[in-house]
Amino acid sequence: MARLFGTDGVRGLANGETLTAALALDLATSAALVLTEEGEFADRKPVAVVGRDPRISGEFLHAAVAAGLASAGVDVIDLGILPTPGVAYLTAELGADLGVVISASHNPMPDNGIKFLQRGGVKLDDALEDRIEAHLGQPWARPTGAAVGRVSSRPTAVQEYAAHLVRTLSKPLAGLKVVVDCANGAACAAGPLTLTDAGATVIAINDNPDGLSINDHAGSTHPESLQKAVLDHGADAGFAWDGDADRCLAVDAAGELIDGDQLIALLALGLAEDGRLRADTVVVTVMSNLGFVNAMKAAGIAVKQTAVGDRYVLEEMRAHGYSIGGEQSGHIILSDHATTGDGILTALHVLERMVLTGKPLAELAGVVTRLPQVLLNVPDVDKTRAKSDEELDAAVAAEASALGDAGRILLRPSGTENLVRVMVEAPTHGDAMAVAGRLADVVRRRLAI
Repeated sequence: MARLFGTDGVRGLANGETLTAALALDLATSAALVLTEEGEFADRKPVAVVGRDPRISGEFLHAAVAAGLASAGVDVIDLGILPTPGVAYLTAELGADLGVVISASHNPMPDNGIKFLQRGGVKLDDALEDRIEAHLGQPWARPTGAAVGRVSSRPTAVQEYAAHLVRTLSKPLAGLKVVVDCANGAACAAGPLTLTDAGATVIAINDNPDGLSINDHAGSTHPESLQKAVLDHGADAGFAWDGDADRCLAVDAAGELIDGDQLIALLALGLAEDGRLRADTVVVTVMSNLGFVNAMKAAGIAVKQTAVGDRYVLEEMRAHGYSIGGEQSGHIILSDHATTGDGILTALHVLERMVLTGKPLAELAGVVTRLPQVLLNVPDVDKTRAKSDEELDAAVAAEASALGDAGRILLRPSGTENLVRVMVEAPTHGDAMAVAGRLADVVRRRLAI
């Protein structure tokens, strides 16, 4: 049986075959049981905070999670609609024993997900997730009377999170005009509020959290409207968040897209100049462009690469105390201020870097010369066989040999969707597209369901 938890919690079609209200209830009670197994709560009830993005399925999933936790004797604080990093911050700030985020991040509106945070606002490791999964469907002793949990709300959650983010800055952002694309998601309130309080002039687009339009041709997966808005408003920069605002991409004043690699690079260089880049090291995944790796090495900064997924970046950062890490997709972790990727925090510190240096975003991001990169998603295949098919392995090896040191190939099954990703970097876009296309054809043929 396949593992229920993926690289970022449990995710799928809301109210489909797997992600139902019944599963949400069971996951919540199982998480509560794992939480209390250690016998730490003889004198008090455990406390959990729960937040969500605005997609409509989050309403019934949130109700099920809160009910499951309360039925297991956990007091629940409802944070309402709040970015994932906001839930992580308040999990730590309020001293909660557990955090729960109901969101499918950048996925389309019909999807949703449930992920858990442990004390301090840190994502659960695989072992803890396995313990939660093992409890599903098992008998348990239900509390009654005064022993059941209570559910309360935290109407100031957005303001508390925004104030925390502004406090991380050393200089106000006065004089900067910024466009933000809120993806009709969890950042619609927190994002514009934070940047405005930090001193910037803010124009918000896709800021209608109606529950239906989240990520719909908006946000970090569809930056076209942001690029146009930056040009139309003559803004200094633009930032696009995804549905739960844990990732961020940027647009410079000329409307050019700035990806996560470039943002990580300019922030890492700033930390290094300030003497705050611990161990002179940055952590990224194997998806980061070779151009990023080359730029960091030229600046004397070591690059650690992990498996794809911000949880693996976080694990490497926590193990060694590194200051910054992230993904090309825009998950960027600034560990001095956050325990997870934070798109609004990233935008703040990129803007602060512009203020401190007096340089435009295009110049700061220009430290990275990206190799042409092509990423093809091959859907409707048996992704479980992607790492064990000999003919596919041979095809990848042959293409890699032909590219030599001038390029790179990465083929991997998605952790959250039923598809295989084929990534190729090469001296020209045409070369990369040709190699990726040939390998995608092999994937379809060899892994057909």
